[in-house]
Amino acid sequence: MERIIAVGIGSFFGGILRYLFSGWAAALFGEFFPFGTLIVNILGSFIMGFVMVSGIEAGIIDFKLRIFLTTGIMGAFTTFSTFSYETMQFIFEGEFLLAALNIVLNLILGLFGVWLGITLARLFIL
Repeated sequence: MERIIAVGIGSFFGGILRYLFSGWAAALFGEFFPFGTLIVNILGSFIMGFVMVSGIEAGIIDFKLRIFLTTGIMGAFTTFSTFSYETMQFIFEGEFLLAALNIVLNLILGLFGVWLGITLARLFIL
């Protein structure tokens, strides 16, 4: 139960941070390009890599804090960080085909999912 609470509290803060970063980026750079999403995805990827290495490899971040930061905060802040971490793990393990497949499938299927959602919403809701 402690783990679920840690993830929930982390998600609360991650969602708020994403909202604030996205608003800040839109105000600073304009809205012609999704800079807020780009910034949170890059920052989230960095934090994910840092926290996972600090926790798993260095052992300086315990499991509960790690799930609070990664699954909780980063999960709500961005899911791109998890995708980036998993892809880099494939690369580090020499699994280049799996890394490429992960990239292609996430990109193509993610875009397809957005297209499908837009299409169905326009078809049934509008």
